Amino acid sequence: MTAPPLSMPPTAPVTVRVFTQRFSSTPRGARLARRLALHHLDAWGVPHGSPASDTAALLVAELAANAVTHGRVPGRDFELAVRLLGRTLRIEVSDTRGELRPPAPGTSRPVPRPLAENGRGLLLVEALADRWDVLDRVPVGKTVVAELDLTR
Repeated sequence: MTAPPLSMPPTAPVTVRVFTQRFSSTPRGARLARRLALHHLDAWGVPHGSPASDTAALLVAELAANAVTHGRVPGRDFELAVRLLGRTLRIEVSDTRGELRPPAPGTSRPVPRPLAENGRGLLLVEALADRWDVLDRVPVGKTVVAELDLTR
């Protein structure tokens, strides 16, 4: 005797989508993180070349570059998590250098010199993200989180 088939509950719209992956702490890993994040966003209905996709690309690129440049520990990867929570895009980049934390959102930072080649990453994150923060990561490290409201 076979069991009757299980009936499927009515499908509700998916409101949360998640992509998480670890990448090598190298410039190549940072580029791959940006490309895969954009690929998933496109599959989730945030098309390539849209303002939301372009903003997300810049946020992922800056946060991944910071993880590779300032959060790198030899032999350790960084982790990217992209979450589409309803109409909010949440980008999380984690590394293992918890002792090297960027200044908290809203605190003053030195303004980079006009021709300096670095020092503008978090200025871009602050300008582009609707919210951002730096969180402790258990058991070790930190996570920089940036959120983008897709309803604007």
